[in-house]
Amino acid sequence: MASIFTKIVNGEIPCYKIAETENCLAFLDVLPLRAGHTLVIPKKEVDNYYDLEDDLFQEVNALAKRVSAAIKKSVPCSRVGVAVIGLEVPHAHVHLVPINSLSDLDFTKERAKFTQEEFNSLAKQIAENL
Repeated sequence: MASIFTKIVNGEIPCYKIAETENCLAFLDVLPLRAGHTLVIPKKEVDNYYDLEDDLFQEVNALAKRVSAAIKKSVPCSRVGVAVIGLEVPHAHVHLVPINSLSDLDFTKERAKFTQEEFNSLAKQIAENL
């Protein structure tokens, strides 16, 4: 069965897209830790991040690097934290989270809530800063 991310890639589920390459996609997390929390995924469904083929691994990370710079320009923060956890969805992905302290990357905290308009506005702003 296809992961939720594969369904997003295939257009079966909408997303707040930030950037896309031939093999990767970056979009806002709909259950974010903070405003600007973005996921970068390979379009190919691979469960474990470290099982990605080297070229695809590099492409995911190159897109994550570009998107993290755009997040930093768009959301007030000290840095953009990176997390690869892999337990939530069986599809390799990188979390990019604007942070000011280590506790901002605590995935056990209650998630932030935003309206559709706020998500759309933030996605547009980050995309424009690419």
